[in-house]
Parts: sequence; structure tokens; C-alpha cells
Amino acid sequence: MFIFLFLFLLIIEGLLGLYVYRQTGEISTFQIVIIIFIIYAFTFGILDFIKLDRWMRKKIGKLRGVELLTDKDYEIIEKNNNPKYIAKKYRVSSYIHFVLFITVQAILWVIGTESLAEIKMYLSDFSWLGNGNAKGSPYPNDAAFAIGVIWGIVFIADFIYSWAYTLFPKK
Repeated sequence: MFIFLFLFLLIIEGLLGLYVYRQTGEISTFQIVIIIFIIYAFTFGILDFIKLDRWMRKKIGKLRGVELLTDKDYEIIEKNNNPKYIAKKYRVSSYIHFVLFITVQAILWVIGTESLAEIKMYLSDFSWLGNGNAKGSPYPNDAAFAIGVIWGIVFIADFIYSWAYTLFPKK
């Protein structure tokens, strides 16, 4: 019930962001953060909520002296404690994130540039990142620039985090 209430409130926040956009005609950092959080909540966030629920049932059951977990729950917990399984899971998610990131960036760059030569120029010289806005960048507008830069930072952090499980596995 808590998860559904949380997702419902998240949808309300999304509608608030849409309302602000319709009134102002601009996309703000607030709206970008809400969109990112909504995407997370409806993708990886659901799995995190299920993991949290399983952890809470284990702790509450232990306090009350009642078994609240099923055999399947214990199998999943055991699997999630296996370093090889975790490393593989994170590698797969990093590949998916990589493909999505490159695809969306390519679409934004194609919209914001006029030729392949211009795209190659931006790929060879990243000085446009220091501008802080879309002017002189491969992005069509400031909102796309903000999305691209924020997502780029998140992508780099996620990619390093995901591959750390493969490069530095737990014993």
C-alpha cells in the first residue's frame, strides 16, 4: 500500500511539473529532477522498494518471532548476496543505460545540429560544456542541454558504480 501511495504522490508531482511547464513554457531544474525521479521510480525504484519490503519483513518478523518471508524470498536474498550475480546484474544494467544514454544523446544532437561534420566538431572539442547553456553546443535548447549534462553526470557515476562490482568483487 505504501508503494502505491508513494507512486501516486510521485504522479501528482509529475502533474505539478507539467502544470508549471504549461504556465511558464519553460523547463526548469525542478521539472528535470522530477522526470528523472519518476523514471527511476517506475524502473529500478520498484525493485528497490521490493528489496526494502523484504528487508523490513525480515526485521519485523525477527522482532515479533514470526516468519514473514517465504522460501522464494530467502532464495532471492541468497542470490542477491552472491557477488557474481550482483556483478552480472550491474553489468547488464550498465549496458542498457549506455545504449539509452547514447541513443537519446544522439537524437538531441541530431536535432540541435545541422550536419555530421558539426557533430564531429563537437565530439572532438568539448569546450562547449563550459558555456553552461545551449548556445554554442550541439543541443537544440537550454532544457535539452540541462538534460544532457545532468544525465551525463549520472551516467558516468552509474557506469563507474556498476563496473566496480566486476572490477572489485566482494570476497
